[in-house]
Amino acid sequence: MKVLILYTELADYFLACLKELENKIDEIHIIHWPVRDEAPFIFSVPDKVILHNKTSDYKEILNLSKIINPSIILCSGWVDSNYLKIVKYYNQKIPTVLLFDNQWKASLKQVLGILLSSFILKNKFSNVWVTGSSSKYFAQRLGFSDDKILTGLYSADTTKFSKFRQKYLESKKNKFPKVFLYVGRYVRHKGVFELWNAFIELQNEDPNDWELWCLGTGEEYDNRVLHPKIKHFGFIQSNDMFNYLSNSGIYILPSNYEPWGVSVHEMAAAGFPMLLSKNVGSSEEFLEENINGYYFNSGNKQEIKEKLKKIINLKESDLLTMGDKSFNLSLKNSPKIWAEKLISLL
Repeated sequence: MKVLILYTELADYFLACLKELENKIDEIHIIHWPVRDEAPFIFSVPDKVILHNKTSDYKEILNLSKIINPSIILCSGWVDSNYLKIVKYYNQKIPTVLLFDNQWKASLKQVLGILLSSFILKNKFSNVWVTGSSSKYFAQRLGFSDDKILTGLYSADTTKFSKFRQKYLESKKNKFPKVFLYVGRYVRHKGVFELWNAFIELQNEDPNDWELWCLGTGEEYDNRVLHPKIKHFGFIQSNDMFNYLSNSGIYILPSNYEPWGVSVHEMAAAGFPMLLSKNVGSSEEFLEENINGYYFNSGNKQEIKEKLKKIINLKESDLLTMGDKSFNLSLKNSPKIWAEKLISLL
């Protein structure tokens, strides 16, 4: 059996899921978009995975797909018109699966999308695979019946992150790291400026020995806010990230817009308490208020500051308990569970 995946941007966690298919699938072909300059990740590609750079020539992509002769096609979203043409060609012949993480917001664009879905999407795809309950509701509104919808589209490499947790658990018990950690792009919609300003205001009002570490880069990197207790480390390769995680205590993601956010699952598996904006899609699975962390409204500097202070005032034993709760929540999904769901479609 062969799998053809029409994908956008490659991700380490996605390749970890594909590795679980190695003993079940003959070949896995991924046609993908170019890697973004601001995130030049180096990937470890599983043996049975074959990568193909996407071209703008539909016929070239179609001819490649005919050579591959797939048993199933997975298509990432609906923004790539050539991908949709490929899916249409194979519709009714093999399973064709739409992958998306969009959350239902009842926007005008989404409402119009529903009106057009029977022509553009529903008639092209046999199944849809989404992230969680909000995107499942979106799929239902697009006309897909429950028996055609899978959830759990994205999974962290839970084995890798849970091994990290075991390795550093004792050292965190001895001395919990007083460091808030942000991992992501330096762009406005990630809410980083509100986070930086809230952290600085808290330091000015109530000085403490906590720091804020930020990993990433992006169009706003040169405009980053500087402060003695805010450390900017720039872009970090996935395998080098654990050097920073081992000295961090709390994960924070202040996004104004975040359809899912696999990093939340990763940090849950690593045993981190969470501070997440209510706009982070994956919070529905991996954050329980007052159990393993706290919510705040995105863009609300005062709320962010209050939740930072709330964490700072907790006992270390409470923070460790929160981390354990995060780890337990991370078990909801894994690359193994993901692979079993894909096999069920064949």
